[in-house]
Amino acid sequence: MTIATPVSPAIRTLDDAHSDLTFAQWSHRLTDPALPARTLGRYGEAATCQWLRERSWHILDVNWRTRYGEIDIIALTPHRTIVFVEVKTRRTTRYGLPQEAVHPAKQMNLRRAATQWLAQQTPKVPHIGIRFDVMAVQVHGDEVHMHHIPEAF
Repeated sequence: MTIATPVSPAIRTLDDAHSDLTFAQWSHRLTDPALPARTLGRYGEAATCQWLRERSWHILDVNWRTRYGEIDIIALTPHRTIVFVEVKTRRTTRYGLPQEAVHPAKQMNLRRAATQWLAQQTPKVPHIGIRFDVMAVQVHGDEVHMHHIPEAF
């Protein structure tokens, strides 16, 4: 499912955990070709958090780091499934689709990191299952196209 979301200045902030910039401010910055990839990635993560919250998901953690790497977003669905979301944000498909960057080695590291996150939760988060999703975010001018891939691996 691909959703084209025009950037709207009417929305106050993307996500308090990520940024205090408004969509209008992000929109202006997204068109800057010198925008660092890390900043573009933060935008994709914040936009994904907003997208998930609009669907009544509860964000449990963001940018959780371990020796195996970072889990971008950990969320709980309304049906009590813990979802580990890998966000890939791109301005171009020159090097492939965003989701293609979640290769087998990355998947293995995300599984290991998720195991650590689950083990460290005190108290335990009540849930009925876990899964791994990918959110592919493509920025085209002032539009953001988000493609959610549930159970990606």
